[in-house]
Formats: sequence, C-alpha cells, structure tokens
Amino acid sequence: MNLFIKVIVCFVAGAGAGIGTGFAGMSAAAIIGPMLTVFLGLPAYQAVGIGLASDVLASAISAWTYKKNDNLDIKNSLPLIISVLIMTIVGSYLGSLLPNRAMSSTTQFGLIMVGLKFLIKPVNNPKEKVSSMSKKERLIKAIVGGLIVGSICGFMGAGGGMMLLFVLTSFLGYELHMAVGTSVFIMAFTAFTGGMSHFVVAGVPDIISLVLCIVFTFIFARIAAVIANKAPAKTLSRVAGSIMIGISVVILVVDYLM
Repeated sequence: MNLFIKVIVCFVAGAGAGIGTGFAGMSAAAIIGPMLTVFLGLPAYQAVGIGLASDVLASAISAWTYKKNDNLDIKNSLPLIISVLIMTIVGSYLGSLLPNRAMSSTTQFGLIMVGLKFLIKPVNNPKEKVSSMSKKERLIKAIVGGLIVGSICGFMGAGGGMMLLFVLTSFLGYELHMAVGTSVFIMAFTAFTGGMSHFVVAGVPDIISLVLCIVFTFIFARIAAVIANKAPAKTLSRVAGSIMIGISVVILVVDYLM
C-alpha cells in the first residue's frame, strides 16, 4: 500500500472521527473501522481495533474539555460504566465471528437511525431532569442501557458512542452537553477495553495506520470539543445528527460499490 495513500486515508478518517467524538460524542471506531476496511483493505476486526485504540485518547481529551466546562457527570454514570465494560469484553469476542461487511453495514445503519433522531427531534433536556429521577429508576436504566451499549461497543466495534448518547439523553434525561461529556468519558474506558480485546484476539494491527489514526483523531477531537461546548444544545444536536448520517451514507455507498 502506497504510504501517501495510507496517510491521506488515516488523516480523513482521523479528522472525521475526531470531529464526531469531540462534537457529537460519537465513537471514533464507528468511522475509522469502516474507512480502513473500505479504503485500505484492512480486515474489519483489525480496523475496528485501530478505531477503538484511537478512541481512547480522543475521548479522554474530549472528556477533559467538557469537564472544564462543567459538562461531565462521573458520579451518576458509574453503574453505566461498569455494565458497559463487562459487555464490551463479551461483545468483542462475538464480533470476531462476524464477516467484514456485516460489521461495517450494521454500524452504519445504526448511526443513521440515531442521527435521524437527533436531527428531526433535537435534544433539549434541562440539566435538572436527570436529578428528578429516583435513585432506583436511574440505577435500573443505567445498568440496562450499559449492557446494551457494551454489547454494541464490542460486537459491532462502534465504541458504543451512538447508543450511549441515545441512552444518556432518552433514558436518563441528560442535557446534551452533559450527555456528550459523560459519553466521551465512558468511551475512554470502553474503547480501551474493546481495543485490548481486539488486539488479544487478532494480534498486533498495522502500526503505521494505528499511530496515524491516533494522532489525527486526538488533534481534531480536542478542537471539536472546544467548539461544541460553546454551541447551543439544539445546534449541537442537529450537527451531531448530520455528522452521523452523512458519514454513514458515504461509507455505505462506497462499501457496496467496491
């Protein structure tokens, strides 16, 4: 593979993933995985592992940025984190049994559905809504939502970002900025767990692609997170939906034409 082409593909994938992570709380793996598979011909499971590894630092720097703006809820998200991590490991093994195209297509269709939800009906929850729930109700919803998200993270390689944001806003009533900040915080852990699981099962991935994607994703995630914290909730919701749908449609079209 020509090095120049590899750099260009990783740059585009990393830029898109970083913007999606910092601005919309998306998983970098949902973008990087399919792009490396389609344009560089990497095995889907290996490409997803690279995407998840890129997700770790990108999600961490995004979470730190949202924390600085008081848009991160660690205390109430702990049950969600634990259940997500458990199912990420299980889902990662099951994901290795899927064919390449099934992994890519399933991820993209899921992104389109969630993207339409954020685009058509922007999230506009007040920050007080999450605290109005009883502790029991919040705990049950967090655990159930975490089990679902963890399965998606490991099984599809989506990092769980698209569904995690949906769970936080629709199940737990989070305000969108708080949801994105909490989402990327949790993704830093799920991506690390999922990435390590992928590398244990599939072995060491393409090092050049791995390093390039990590660097580019990190840079753009930081820039996007700074901008997102200054944007109104409705604008953020519509941009998030547009990013999800746009990237997913492009990848699906290219995937089926090749």
